[in-house]
Amino acid sequence: MGTFHMPSLGADMEAGTLVEWLVTPGAAVRHGDVIAVVETQKGAIEIEVFEDGVFEKSLAAIGDRLPVGAPMAVIARPGEVVVEAPVPPVSVTAVETIATAVPPPPIPQAAPVVPVGPGVAARILVTPAARRFAEQSGIALAELHGSGPRGEIVLADVEVRKGREDTLRQAEAVSTAQVMTGMRAAIAAAMARSKREIPHYYLSHTAELAKAETWLAAYNAGRDPASRLLLGALFVKAVAIAAKSYPEFNGHHLNGAFVAASAVHAGVAINIRGGGLVAPAIHDVNRMPLPELMEKLKDLVARVRAGRFRGSELADPTITISSLGDRGVETLYGVIYPPQVAIVGFGTPATKAVVEGDHIVPRRVVSLSLAGDHRVSDGHRGALFLGTIADLLQRPEAL
Repeated sequence: MGTFHMPSLGADMEAGTLVEWLVTPGAAVRHGDVIAVVETQKGAIEIEVFEDGVFEKSLAAIGDRLPVGAPMAVIARPGEVVVEAPVPPVSVTAVETIATAVPPPPIPQAAPVVPVGPGVAARILVTPAARRFAEQSGIALAELHGSGPRGEIVLADVEVRKGREDTLRQAEAVSTAQVMTGMRAAIAAAMARSKREIPHYYLSHTAELAKAETWLAAYNAGRDPASRLLLGALFVKAVAIAAKSYPEFNGHHLNGAFVAASAVHAGVAINIRGGGLVAPAIHDVNRMPLPELMEKLKDLVARVRAGRFRGSELADPTITISSLGDRGVETLYGVIYPPQVAIVGFGTPATKAVVEGDHIVPRRVVSLSLAGDHRVSDGHRGALFLGTIADLLQRPEAL
C-alpha cells in the first residue's frame, strides 16, 4: 500500500489545484490510468497513477490547492488490507493563487438518472463536473460517449464536444490577466533558475534540406492531407536518433550529477493560445516510425492548444526541440529547461546562395542551434551532435 502524492509537472511547478477525481474508492487502477485532473498555470493536466492497485480513498478534496509532494490518495496493492492511519495535515505553500475557468465542482457522487428523451430515462454515468459543464453549455449528455475508467462521461468529453474555443473564452472572462500573470511567472521562474544554475554554451550549424524536402514531396504525393508528413516530424526524429548516439545531451542533471536517460523522450515546444509555452514529451521517439510520430505530434499540439495534456508528458522530457520556423526566424537560441541539459532549435527553412567552386548556386537550408550544459558536454561534442542531425536530414529515408 502506498500514498499517491502530487507529482512534479515541471521545474516551474510549485502547486496545483485539484478540480476533478476520475476514480471512486474501490476502483481498480493500472499503471498509466488517469485518476485526477489538476489545474496549474499551464492549464488542466491529467494526473496518472504509477502502479497497479485499488484506489482506496482520496486524501484531498475538490478545490484543494496542493504543493508538489502533498498526499492525494491511498493506493492499495491487490490483496492488501487497508489499515487506517492518521493523515498529517497538508501544508500548502504560499504562492500566487491559480485562476480557474469555473468554480471547483463538488466531490463526485453516484451517477444520476438523466432523461434522454420525452418519457424515456436512462442511467448515464457522469461526473458532477461534466454534468454541470454540459448543462451550462446546452449539451445533451445522451449524445456523448464516456472515456472515464468505468465508461463515465468526464469533463474532457464535454469540452471536446463543445469546442475548446468557447471554454477558453469562459476562462478569459474570469480573469485573463491573472491567468497570464501566473503562466508568465512560472516561465520566468524556470528560465531564471536555468540561467542561474546552468552554464550555457551555444552553437549553430547550417543543414541542407533539398534531399529531405524532395523525399517528403515524393512520400506525400497521392496521400490524403491527414496522412501526410511535415518537415517538423523529420526534425524531431533526427534529433532523437542523434541524441541516442550522444547521450550527454539526453538526460537530467540532478543532485550535482548527470544521469543519462535510457530512452529519448523529446519535449516539443508548443505555443499556448493566448500566450505562454509548454514542451510536453513524446516518448521513445528514436524508435518511432515517422507516420506514428506525425500522429503523435498532431495529437499533442491539438491537446496543448485545448489546454489538456497529461502529467507524464510534462515531467518526462529528456531533451527539448523548439522551432520558430513559422515566424520567419533564421536562428533560434534556446534556454535549457532544467533539469534537462540541452535544447535544439530550428529556424525557418530558406533558399540561400551557396558558393560551390567557382559558382554560386541556390540551396534549401535550415539553421540548427544547440544550447548545451557545460557541466555535462562541451563544444566539441556539441558540434559533432549538430553535424549528426544535419547528416541524418540528408538521409531522410533512414529516419
